[in-house]
Amino acid sequence: MLSLNFAMVRPGGTVRGANGKLESEMAYVVTENCIKCKYQDCVEVCPVDCFYEGENFLVINPDECIECGVCEPECPAEAIVPDSDPGAAEWVEIARQYAGQWPNITRKSDVPADAAEWKGKPGKKALLSSKPAH
Repeated sequence: MLSLNFAMVRPGGTVRGANGKLESEMAYVVTENCIKCKYQDCVEVCPVDCFYEGENFLVINPDECIECGVCEPECPAEAIVPDSDPGAAEWVEIARQYAGQWPNITRKSDVPADAAEWKGKPGKKALLSSKPAH
């Protein structure tokens, strides 16, 4: 008897095995570069509305992200990376925590007035506010 094992590969690297279970999953994650910039161009293109808004930062819910990647090139601060990137793991955990606490955002709103001043500055993690957006 011949047994075949098929797998379905989704964009971004998600592999669904023959049993339907996810065997490997990759999502996109917002990193430190977003802190105090919060441009939100990414929010406008997300087909599944998986962004959540804090006072000075955005997160992508890793359980809702479909790994399409359309948000990554839209970010002027270059803050969005695949969760497989070095250093992304800590940001996945931050995203998981705050996605459950912050409001979902589906449309771009006002960008912080000083966003350009903060763009590209290192060492912003300590400035991450746990407060939800107003």
